[in-house]
Amino acid sequence: SLPEVPSLVDVPCLSAQLDDCLLTILKNQIFRHGTVASRPPVQLEEFVEKPGGILVRWCKVDDDFIPQDYRLQYRKSTASHFEDVYVGSETEFIVLHIDPNVDYQFRVCARGDGRQEWSPWSIPQMGRTTLVPHEWTTGLEGYSLSSRRNIALRNDSQSCGVLYSKAPTYVCGQTLTFRQVLSGIETVGQPDRRDSLGVCVEQQNGYDSLQRDKAVCVSTNGAVFVNGKEMTNQLPAVTSGSTVTFDMEVVQLGPPSSEGGNFKLRVTISSSNREVVFDWVLDQCCVSLYFGCSFSYPGWKVLVF
Repeated sequence: SLPEVPSLVDVPCLSAQLDDCLLTILKNQIFRHGTVASRPPVQLEEFVEKPGGILVRWCKVDDDFIPQDYRLQYRKSTASHFEDVYVGSETEFIVLHIDPNVDYQFRVCARGDGRQEWSPWSIPQMGRTTLVPHEWTTGLEGYSLSSRRNIALRNDSQSCGVLYSKAPTYVCGQTLTFRQVLSGIETVGQPDRRDSLGVCVEQQNGYDSLQRDKAVCVSTNGAVFVNGKEMTNQLPAVTSGSTVTFDMEVVQLGPPSSEGGNFKLRVTISSSNREVVFDWVLDQCCVSLYFGCSFSYPGWKVLVF
């Protein structure tokens, strides 16, 4: 929200009568160090809640300004200093490692095309998320987790199995994102046909893959599996830096259909600017799902948010 604008009688004012020659000197001194702007050229536009994060969007408000890069900063409302969280040409960024139900303050500025100096900061605005962060479950021998338990690394243990989320925190209507990140000097691990990333109705131990009943997943070669059956449509292979997103919405809840289920989810899986869309029929109501991954060889490292 914008700060309250005081009445003019409450605003301090300094006025002076300057000779034209002195005014010219003053202008020249100011323009040696920068420019005078009536308002910052970019402003924060929208905050979207994410599990353990906030998607921040901003926009250009000065038609004459040609941006080269943007710079986003944030801080907890109780902190005294802002810190950089993004510098680049995009106009949105997901800020992770956000504590739920805590206010954060954001601001953004821009750098003009061919210039080194940054513009004035936008009006700071508050954002928060009420969604708890996604976490991998601890204790599975074949995987090592980051301190926040949102990154899983397939280690060199011979143990295999599916690593599940700590709880069914993926809710229909939200976007679930897996991102393959670098693991040391390795790019990604050696692929295997059983490797998979996806969501499921419940945790089922004893499987070495999510390519099973009551699960939807993508293998590292891009094959899509629904309830253990491979679809004809295929996505690009998962490589270093790949991002795979799952979006689901409820499209049917009623009496059993000819397909044998009475609960239908519309699933959209996207990767590398390609997507597959299909209906997932289940025999039970499921709006909160587990997510999981399985990798047979070490070196795979996946972030979930």
